[in-house]
Amino acid sequence: MRTTSEVITFPPVVVEAMQAELRAVAEHTVSSIVVEVPSYADAFSGEMGRAISGAVQLALGGFLELATARGGVDPSLPIAPALEGAYALGRGEARSGRSMDSLLAAYRVGARVSWRHMSDTAVAAGLGAESLARFAELVFAYIDQLSASSVAGHTDELDSTGRARRHHLERLGALLLAGRPLHDLTAAAERAGWSAPRTLTAVLLPEGRARGALALLDTRTLQVSDDPPGLDPSAELTVLLVPDAGEGARPGLLRALEGRAALVGPPRPWHAVTRSYARALRALRLGLADGGTAPLDTEQRLPELVLRADDEALADLRAAALAPLDGLGAAVREKLTATLRSWLLHHGRREQVAAELFVHPQTVRYRMGQLRELFGDRLEDPRTVLALTLALGTPEG
Repeated sequence: MRTTSEVITFPPVVVEAMQAELRAVAEHTVSSIVVEVPSYADAFSGEMGRAISGAVQLALGGFLELATARGGVDPSLPIAPALEGAYALGRGEARSGRSMDSLLAAYRVGARVSWRHMSDTAVAAGLGAESLARFAELVFAYIDQLSASSVAGHTDELDSTGRARRHHLERLGALLLAGRPLHDLTAAAERAGWSAPRTLTAVLLPEGRARGALALLDTRTLQVSDDPPGLDPSAELTVLLVPDAGEGARPGLLRALEGRAALVGPPRPWHAVTRSYARALRALRLGLADGGTAPLDTEQRLPELVLRADDEALADLRAAALAPLDGLGAAVREKLTATLRSWLLHHGRREQVAAELFVHPQTVRYRMGQLRELFGDRLEDPRTVLALTLALGTPEG
């Protein structure tokens, strides 16, 4: 029993007859591919058509080179030019954004058409039945080699372009967080093939939870993991820059980030996302996250962010505004401070203050009397009221 590595010898007259038919077989093969593989109907026109027709002739020529090899025909013998051509075709398919399905279908059509025509020619030139059977094995073994080479080219091109694009996208994200000029950002976006949105929203979250979030977000979302500015590397946080997630789209963003320990900045023009990032970073540094499952939405924590923009100034303001309470004991001071805060927030509505503090309205009245004795007419002064409101707007830290 023969193995696929055994060789056969084609008489020179058979080889010459097949070589004479080479161009005609190539043209017929191309015509058949156009008919049977619809996705290639337009690909064979113009320069592209001539290139592919040339590749078909190269493949057939490589096959005939096998047929004339000294010592006979060995299906396992590689033909470098033909395989290189098949590899290039695979890369071209990847660059065109097509899968390998169409090219592999074209190989199958080409094998069938070439076998039919070349076998007819070989038989007419005197090739025997046994050699004809081996001829069939040779044709399809050769097509398998070409197919494998094209698959390798397709895979390599995708890997290469994928790595290059990921590099450009990561570079774009880094430039955005660095606050580079618009012309630099536009050029980087073009290199990355990234379509700029109207806005970007910065999100901070643990690196291990980013993959799940990315699966739910806009495919244009950028990730910056390589030492984002201002982040402690030991924190193992990553930054996502999410396109067009403001206004009506923000609830969807927050749902996608549920349970991921995320801090979400405000939407900003895409080229100014560094401002969104600065807001999220500020919330992180202030420890505003409460450890719950919901993401921290900085849009809902604006008073605290404003009041704590300068902690030292806030401490000075609190000390000056609440100085009249300094002589009190700790318990009394705490009760009067809570009452004053509620009174300011509820604009002096005694019933609402009592409900919030779980005390009787008369208790509120008594405590406010104590406060008026301590502060005097200053509780009626708008500037004092403003200072007290700011001082009591956040708990003492």
